[in-house]
This record gives sequence, structure tokens and C-alpha cells, in this order.
Amino acid sequence: MSALIPFPDISRELFSFDLFGIHIALRYYALAYILGIIIAWRLTVHALRKPRLWPADTPPISGEKLDDLVTWIILGIILGGRIGYVLFYNPSYFLENPSHIPMVWEGGMAFHGGFLGVVIAAWLFTLRHNIPKLPLTDAIALGVPWGLLLGRVANFINGELWGRPTDLPWAVAFPGAAAQDCPDITGICGRHPSQLYEAGLEGLLLGLLLLWLAFARNGFKAPGLVSGTFFLGYGAARFFVEFFRQADEQFISPENPMGYILHSGGYGITMGQLLSLPMILVGLYLLLRARRPTPA
Repeated sequence: MSALIPFPDISRELFSFDLFGIHIALRYYALAYILGIIIAWRLTVHALRKPRLWPADTPPISGEKLDDLVTWIILGIILGGRIGYVLFYNPSYFLENPSHIPMVWEGGMAFHGGFLGVVIAAWLFTLRHNIPKLPLTDAIALGVPWGLLLGRVANFINGELWGRPTDLPWAVAFPGAAAQDCPDITGICGRHPSQLYEAGLEGLLLGLLLLWLAFARNGFKAPGLVSGTFFLGYGAARFFVEFFRQADEQFISPENPMGYILHSGGYGITMGQLLSLPMILVGLYLLLRARRPTPA
């Protein structure tokens, strides 16, 4: 196969050291979570400091309560992301090895689970503090794509969640026996850098669109517009990229080489596509709702 891009030799760890026999390291994936949360928090703070952006010129939440909400959201991300991975992607393994469920440092987080965890955490927070739900949802959605951007770049650096084999000029030769196990291909196998596709669509493009809606088009004035755009944009982007992304190993078999979770007659959808469909529907609902006139 020609025109392959060699995988960049980047360490997964920014730095590491041993302390009392314990190996401690800061990895890019952990840094992506940390920076993503900080960026989302600061973008929300910036938006809340501009009352003119919000319905009735009133932000949905104070800066002090937002700081409390961030703690709830962090718990939602971690618990939801891990539980989602356990239930959606590898339930049989964790049923046999329940002690491995809390070992998040070994990897295994699902975005859809983490997102659901954030939704539940934010919903409970609004009930407890009597905060308007849709405006707060819009405020939270504003910063999410930038965390997705960093997370997908970290996936690429880690050489994980790579795409299906391809002979396109930008195919990447990911390292490892699993990445190089490509049927009907002799020599080095090139794959779609699907992590970067997701970083560009779910992260950069969607993030810029939400910023434009919020700050240039007064999108917060129509509750549900910003969050609906995020739901629809993420769901559609993820559904599209799944056509190029390698399915998780546990879904692949000789009878189902594409790793579809539902399939018939050679066609099907992956787990990522199945989980994205509800997001697309919720996004469409919120956008239609946002078109309704806001009561004076």
C-alpha cells in the first residue's frame, strides 16, 4: 500500500515518576479531560457575564452556583462515562470481572455515557436550586465541543479508536498487532485517522458554530437553540464518522466483520450510531421548540 503516513512517535505520558513504588503519570487523555472542563467552565462564565445574551437579560445561574455545578458535572462525566462503557461496550467482560469496573485509569470511557451523566447531574442540580433548565443546558453545551476536540486528539496520540482500513493518501499506519491486522492487505496497513475526523467535526467545527450562535446571533435568547444544535451536530457527526471508524473488538466476528450491533442483509449500524440516534432526535426536538415565540 502506498502513500501511508507514519504514526507520530509521541509518548502517551507528558511526564511520570515513581513514588513509594507507585508509578504516577500525567497522560494526554487525562490532560484532555482537565483542560476540556476548564475551557467549558471559562466559556460559560464568560457568557454568564453578558446579561444581554439571555432571555429577559437575565443569566440562568450565578457564578457561585456555577462553581458548584462544575463539581456535579465532573462526577457525572466520570461515573456516567465509566458506567456507559461497562453497559454499552463490554458488559460480559465486566460481569465476569466486576472488580475491574472502578479501574478507570486502565481506560474505558464512553462519551454517550458521560454525556448522559452530565445531563442527569445538571437536571438534579436545576431541581435542587430552581434553575431554568433549557437556558442552563444551552450554557453547558457551549463549551462541550472543545473537550471533545482535545479528547479525540488524545485518542489519536494514544493510537486508539482508529478507523477502518483505507488506501487514501492520508491513511495512517497505526502501531500494534491489532491495528495492523487488516484482512486482504499485505504489508503495512493504513487506516482512517477517524479520531481526527471526530476532532474536526464534533470539536472544532461544532464548537465554532456554537460560539457563532451564542455571541453573534443571540442564540441564548431562544432557549434550546444552542443545546439543540449541539445535540444534532454531535449526533450527526458521530453517526457519519462511524462509517470510517473501526468497531470495537467485542462486536466483530467472522459473521459480522463490520462490527454492527444491528444488521441484516449485509447492512447495519454500529453501537456508536445506535447511541447517536437519540441525540439527533433530541436535537431536532429542541430546535423545533426554540422556534416557538418566547413569552414576553
